[in-house]
Amino acid sequence: MIRFLKKETEKLIHDFILCGSVGWCLEVFFTALGSLRRRELKLIGTSSLWMFPIYGSCALLAPLFRRMRRRPLWMRGTVYMTLIFSAEYLSGRLLRRRELCPWDYSRSRFHIHRVIRLDYAPNWFGAGLLFERLLTRGSEMGN
Repeated sequence: MIRFLKKETEKLIHDFILCGSVGWCLEVFFTALGSLRRRELKLIGTSSLWMFPIYGSCALLAPLFRRMRRRPLWMRGTVYMTLIFSAEYLSGRLLRRRELCPWDYSRSRFHIHRVIRLDYAPNWFGAGLLFERLLTRGSEMGN
């Protein structure tokens, strides 16, 4: 039993670091693309240390990813997108209370309380499927 718990804990830590790192890289890439839109050809992307544990928390969804693997793509992506929006909203509100929130979507007409943007739904849909893929490697997908 102890060996099983140790192995599961090690896997969770590995997955947390994987999700945190991938999320960070995606965010830096995405913000760099935003600078391209502003014609800033240095393509500087940014993030915050606060984002690592937020993205890393996707590792907690691994059991859900495995349970949903036989569901249609649109259903899985929609569930993941909703969960990501929820996590972004909760973490954003918590960080905002302490004046630590690294993002502010108030300039978007699609924002909710400045901490989520509904027009990012396709991004979170895709990100959820990407995290599913990363965390279910080695499991049978689609069977």
